[in-house]
Amino acid sequence: MADRLDPRFHAYRDDLAAEGLRGRVKAERFVAGVCRRVRVGVAPLRRTPGRDGRLDTELLFGETFTVFEDKDGWAWGQSRIDDYVGYVPAAALAEDLARPTHRVAVLRTYLSPAPELKIPPVDALALNGLVAVAETGDRYCRLITGGWVVAAHLAPLADYESDFVAVARRFLGVPYLWGGRTSLGLDCSGLVQVALQAAGIACPRDSDVQAAALGRAIDPADPARLERGDLVFLPDHAGFVEDGGLLLHANAHDMAVSLHPLAEVLERERRLRGNTITAVRRLEPRPGDTAAAGQMQRPY
Repeated sequence: MADRLDPRFHAYRDDLAAEGLRGRVKAERFVAGVCRRVRVGVAPLRRTPGRDGRLDTELLFGETFTVFEDKDGWAWGQSRIDDYVGYVPAAALAEDLARPTHRVAVLRTYLSPAPELKIPPVDALALNGLVAVAETGDRYCRLITGGWVVAAHLAPLADYESDFVAVARRFLGVPYLWGGRTSLGLDCSGLVQVALQAAGIACPRDSDVQAAALGRAIDPADPARLERGDLVFLPDHAGFVEDGGLLLHANAHDMAVSLHPLAEVLERERRLRGNTITAVRRLEPRPGDTAAAGQMQRPY
């Protein structure tokens, strides 16, 4: 029945549902959907159609999105990176399905109309964006879809980061943005997701699902025994354990990605909301394990 499915990750409405949910939900019609690829640097995925719809997450250049409905300038469908369902501006999607060859390996880079640094760029690409390279020059790569990107800012798809905590650290100072996934702004689960994706580790989008799905459970009773790279979860919140008992997290206290003593965070949560640690997950591979990096990558 539909009430057993999570509408964040299962595409169904009263009038329309994904063909794969036939027999599991009731809907007026079912469609198989068509695959599209994101053609802009960042595309919003909203809870409802329209610019005032709540931002649930963001899609990055080159990521794929299954469209079940295209209506009034909005495509309703499902991300194929993390299964999130929502509305994306139809103009942000393209039929071009050139398979990516590289990913963006820096926080942000530019898409330029020519291999020349003095020409204004046409777009900006975020970490983990996916591109198909047609030609590599001394300094720039030409993309199959058009435009040029600095070659040093890209990495082959199979070349993953070995230390996801170090990736998360690059975002220190980035402002907090509910639903964000880029260096212009992200939320706590977005920081976890993009850091793990850069290391080739498939990661759900929301903290409650991350707490249930990632790694293995560690007893949260003794925070002093936590290791660097462990994921700490509080109600509606997540962060990475850093050296020295610090928590690296995108948080609404600072409205930014920052480092705090974990004990300080827990005390503040207990004082303000009565919260404490709800889960700790330990991931394999551990940060810095280059031999295992990318073993859990999700197909593109």
